[in-house]
Amino acid sequence: MTPGIDHIFTDRLSATARDIGAFLDEKLGGATGDGHDWPATLRSAMRHGALNGGKRIRPFLVVETARMLGGDEDAAMYAAAALECIHCYSLIHDDLPAMDDDDMRRGQPTVHIAFDEATAILAGDALLTFAFELLTDPANPAPSETKLDLVRRLAIASGAGGMVGGQVLDLAAETGNPGEDDIMSMQAMKTGALLRHACEAGAIVARADDATIARMRSFGTMIGLAFQLADDLLDATADAKTVGKATGKDAGRNKGTYVSLNGIDDTRARCEALVTEACAAIAHYGSRADLLQQAAAYIARRTS
Repeated sequence: MTPGIDHIFTDRLSATARDIGAFLDEKLGGATGDGHDWPATLRSAMRHGALNGGKRIRPFLVVETARMLGGDEDAAMYAAAALECIHCYSLIHDDLPAMDDDDMRRGQPTVHIAFDEATAILAGDALLTFAFELLTDPANPAPSETKLDLVRRLAIASGAGGMVGGQVLDLAAETGNPGEDDIMSMQAMKTGALLRHACEAGAIVARADDATIARMRSFGTMIGLAFQLADDLLDATADAKTVGKATGKDAGRNKGTYVSLNGIDDTRARCEALVTEACAAIAHYGSRADLLQQAAAYIARRTS
């Protein structure tokens, strides 16, 4: 059985989204470190891509995992914001004409529409590199060895063996004929890598032992797969106004997805099974795991 979702979870999710938004609003002010002031257009495009709302589920997972394990909340905020910068950069690039070619994101014009394609590419590049600037910021209270570990793991999750590699496989799925194993592998990289990192990052911030980090990584792996299945279901069943971006694009491109192979009902069942498995993986933490377990259920049942 998967848990229900109560107001404590929704209130905490909203509070984390506000906190991350405020943190990024401050940090994306335009000048950091020893560098020059940021060009005004670039700064505006970065802010457009990073401060346009969203549920901030990845930062929530970082913060709540760290909190559950007794980690420093200020250090967790830096790790969470860095991860969100990576996520936002990926969305800016994902929306480009050469990728998914979307005009709307979260109910607003995408960065390349609000600005132009070249500025969108550079804004994504800037958010990518800014993530690592945040992690290594002297104001970040995490110990140096923790910062180094987070930098390496975030780079791996974001790169050729993680999100970027998954994006390549996702594009290939539009012209190939992937099987179920291929699709699940692609989704574990494209979407799952950053969600997996969110959970392990929270444990690293808490300076947890290797077994605990591995447990949280496993939890993140399962909810990452559930997240992408839920995304595929939304693309197949929801309307664009509800989701805040175009829907029905996977079918329009004949893209291989779990839904296209197995249908809507089987996809929903697989999604719920992943959530049940994920919740069981952290059940021994008792009530301390309630919010993370509800996050898993929320990921599977979300409507936008």
